[in-house]
Amino acid sequence: MAYEKIGGWAFLIGVVISVLTGFAAAPITAASSAVAGYITLALVLLGLVVGFINIATKDSNEFLIAAIAVILLSSAKPNLEVIPVIGVFVAHMVVNVSAFVAPAALVVGLKVIALLGKKPAVKK
Repeated sequence: MAYEKIGGWAFLIGVVISVLTGFAAAPITAASSAVAGYITLALVLLGLVVGFINIATKDSNEFLIAAIAVILLSSAKPNLEVIPVIGVFVAHMVVNVSAFVAPAALVVGLKVIALLGKKPAVKK
């Protein structure tokens, strides 16, 4: 029960950090790349927690498909940045969400691979 609360909080905090730092992208980048690095580190660590705690085996396929979509969306950053007024903010939010989701996808993907490796071969 306590793990589920930790996982829930990790997810919520990761999403909030992704969105808020997306809005503060220009000042953070201008201030220091070290600050941006620590924000990314926090997102990665929170993503690992979410991957280990929140995603059940039965939800793995759906989560991995959604994670692929989010991670692929981050490749559209240059296109998102050209949107007038909000483009830079949206682009940074997408990249931050991707930094948050990618470690969780890694953990879930490794869990699925481990489960598939334990299954016996089908006899014909």
